[in-house]
Amino acid sequence: MTSLVRGSQLGRMLGQWHALPGRRRSPDYVALAGAVRGLLADGRLPLGVRLPAERELAEALRVSRTTVTAAYRELRESGHLNSRRGAGSWTTLPGGHRVASSGLWTPQDDLDMIDLGCAALAAPAELASAARAAAEDLPRYLGGAGYHPTGIVELRTAVARAYTERGLATSPEQIMVTNGVQHALDLVLRLALPTGGSVLVESPTYPNALAALAARRARIATHGLATEGTGWDADLLLGSLRQTRPRLAYLIPEFQNPTGHLMPAELRERVVATAHASGTDLVVDESFVDLVLDGTEMPPPTAVFDRHSRVVTIGGMSKPYWGGLRIGWIRASAPQVQRLAAARVGVDMAGPVLDQLVAVRLLADAETIVSARRAELTAQRDALLAALRAELPNWRVRTPAGGVTLWAELDGPIASALARAAEEAGVRLAPGPRFGLDGTLERFLRLPFTLPAAELTEAVRRIAAVRYDIDRVERPHWREPVVIA
Repeated sequence: MTSLVRGSQLGRMLGQWHALPGRRRSPDYVALAGAVRGLLADGRLPLGVRLPAERELAEALRVSRTTVTAAYRELRESGHLNSRRGAGSWTTLPGGHRVASSGLWTPQDDLDMIDLGCAALAAPAELASAARAAAEDLPRYLGGAGYHPTGIVELRTAVARAYTERGLATSPEQIMVTNGVQHALDLVLRLALPTGGSVLVESPTYPNALAALAARRARIATHGLATEGTGWDADLLLGSLRQTRPRLAYLIPEFQNPTGHLMPAELRERVVATAHASGTDLVVDESFVDLVLDGTEMPPPTAVFDRHSRVVTIGGMSKPYWGGLRIGWIRASAPQVQRLAAARVGVDMAGPVLDQLVAVRLLADAETIVSARRAELTAQRDALLAALRAELPNWRVRTPAGGVTLWAELDGPIASALARAAEEAGVRLAPGPRFGLDGTLERFLRLPFTLPAAELTEAVRRIAAVRYDIDRVERPHWREPVVIA
């Protein structure tokens, strides 16, 4: 069934679509069409969505219907809108696109594109040897059917051991292996969140988590993170849990994506206690927990404070190891794991045995691999910070103590416009609104430091060039945009 976006909803998503001086000198219909393309570009407006009727959108934006008609015509001509008389108009994409490694649609000829939309590292050198060793281990499993809904026992044991070493006693029966962290989140939502249920999330937060919640038609409330300090306002966060009493809360306490904040131990304990009192289940995303930088002392896992099976922890190997190794996991009580396995059978049965054997080999060498990743990320983070200080000194950026991203506060509400302009300069960006709801966070930009230092420095140079030109451009020249696949 095709979803429909209302005029008021699209208006909120568009935000200040014609507020920049340079864009005021362009016709409003050009700016409006470009802003819709921008929503497609950062995934806030999915493919196949039916846009509001021309009159409805004109009333919501307080512009003439002629402006909306011309904007829709521009979008049809560029291949971003399909219309049928009497039936409506749907978002689409032009031909000649492919799915990029970041999960975005991208033109086939993007040869010189520096992709800062994807916060992930290339594979470590040890992966090839781990794959060869895993292939030698595989014959032990070939005599069976190959279906392991909770994962092979070797991998569950290795993951459980890692939790125990962090101070959270865990048995293999409390671990379920999944096809990545996003798959883990989807399974937890299927089990714990009824359609239309209420959820509390941080703002900003991981956009694919918002997409998973939208698929459940969740009613989402947000807790805004501060750019300075620890990020979370304890009184506001705990007050939100007490007042809204959501069915579920999704939190990223370790090097929060995208801000990089680290939740202190005292707040973790209070969050768990408050969640229990309000009847809220906590889903804790530990995707970045291994990527601590600068020798920062890590607080205990949030689930350490759980006495009532209220905390479900998800994690995986995409960030410290490689995104192409689709290995994630869920840590929960043993009965919850069995219920998750029963729910999984109706989705994908089980994960690939060979991939899990590769993961076992990599985890056995975790100290060496992850230490090298930390050193690599530290150098790249510092290079990115130095480039920003030199080229864009008016931007405010805090230095994260871990993770893979900077959360930059810009010198104006221009994130979406800057992302569109940067595409022309060969840099793909993830603007702030992609990490929030209804077009907010236009003053922010997520910048991952997962590419080599030279590429990061060149990317900042290109961004700075278009930033200083953006207010003087009389008419934007749109390239084919990218959107979340």
